[in-house]
Amino acid sequence: MSNELRNFLALSYDELEKLNLEAKEQRKNRVPMHKIQELRLKYLAGEKRIKAVTVLFSDLEGRLHMLDYDKKFLIKSFDNLTFDGSSIRGFTAQRESDLRLGIDWSAFYWAPADFFGSGKVLVFGEVIDKNGTPYSGDIRGVLKGYATHLNKKEGYTLNAANEIEGFLFQGADAEQRYHETGKFEYVNTGGYYHSLPGDPLRTFIDTTAEIQRAMGFQNEKDHPEVAPSQFEINYGYGEVVAAADQIQLYKLICRQVATRMGMTASFLPKPVVGVNGNGMHTNVSISKGGKNLFWDPKGEEKLSKLGWSFVDRVLTHANDICLILNASVNAYRRLDPHFEAPNQIKASATDRGSMVRIPIGNDKSMRVEVRSVGPDANPYMALYSIFKSGIDGDTSKIKNLRQAERYLPDNVYTAIDHFNKSQWTTKILGPDVKARYAELKESAADRCARSLGTFVKVPEVQYHHEVYNQFTWNLF
Repeated sequence: MSNELRNFLALSYDELEKLNLEAKEQRKNRVPMHKIQELRLKYLAGEKRIKAVTVLFSDLEGRLHMLDYDKKFLIKSFDNLTFDGSSIRGFTAQRESDLRLGIDWSAFYWAPADFFGSGKVLVFGEVIDKNGTPYSGDIRGVLKGYATHLNKKEGYTLNAANEIEGFLFQGADAEQRYHETGKFEYVNTGGYYHSLPGDPLRTFIDTTAEIQRAMGFQNEKDHPEVAPSQFEINYGYGEVVAAADQIQLYKLICRQVATRMGMTASFLPKPVVGVNGNGMHTNVSISKGGKNLFWDPKGEEKLSKLGWSFVDRVLTHANDICLILNASVNAYRRLDPHFEAPNQIKASATDRGSMVRIPIGNDKSMRVEVRSVGPDANPYMALYSIFKSGIDGDTSKIKNLRQAERYLPDNVYTAIDHFNKSQWTTKILGPDVKARYAELKESAADRCARSLGTFVKVPEVQYHHEVYNQFTWNLF
């Protein structure tokens, strides 16, 4: 059938950017949900060229899942979208598998037809339990509830911006084939900030940046990173749930572009030993009434007392939440002090080996940078644990807390042990979700060699939660 007969929606990148920025502004201004829902349903009903709505949600480990609903069906049944939760790792058991998807109409995106297919729009979903309450394993919902509570109670807006590094490797399925090849092949060896116009890495970065711009990311800068074939594409900060959604979209876009180029975008924290790994430096701040509460021109490093107390609490709970921020066996290869790894439980304005850095800022940009986060962390859980710890956590009485000689774990089993013994992780996640998360991490770790050694082992790639599929897992 010819494309002309289909007549499905395919907008120019300028048109896409305009629509996405309008939706982003509505979300930023907290337009009431019932008004947003009315607008979106009216748009879907009136735009005849849309055939399907892709609903996105994330599992407990942070893997993104997508379901396509026929547009006409969704308009009629958006309040009763059921699915089998027992098929999602970390969600319900088979005996209690029925879950529903609600629609977060504020988290609505128009995507380029040339990369996502024509006639589709994207929207993030909220997982709802059988009794109609938010599902405890849907950490996006937990984060959203926490952020909404603080906004109503304190007037706070939680802000985040993430600098997400990745590698571009030869082959469209380089991670899935690692058990055959035992290596990843670079597409570029230019190094930091250096890539010739038109080479594969530069083409990948340019194409990804164009799609992000069209989807309302409001890009800032992009460049090759320190390691060969490594990239980073930065965009502006946003309210915390929107920021976490953008992390998921960023990785989805990168993977889609790479696959179309016959390559693989990898967010393994340390896919190649001997070069810098991938981080997801997480910049956070709190604002109220448009004022940045972390800024104080007279404060130490221009950071306010609220900002420093936030830092102290994050440092206090660093080992408690390490497994959340560094969620895989492979992540502990990155926490290597020889490669600018932020494995020291310290805070510093200059030392990039510190877990927390205080970047230079002003009344708009003052923030705290948590550098230890890996790019494979569940973004909702990572941001939730950082903000929850920084706002509601305890402050240790350790002498010289911000510069004490303390280190993050160098292996996943120590991190699991800290996580399991921590009362704080029980408090923030609840005993059921905590136990499920720990079980997932331990079952993956048990499939890998306990000693990391010099080479990246096949199982730490093969059974990485962003790489394996259900079929592979069940073969073990």
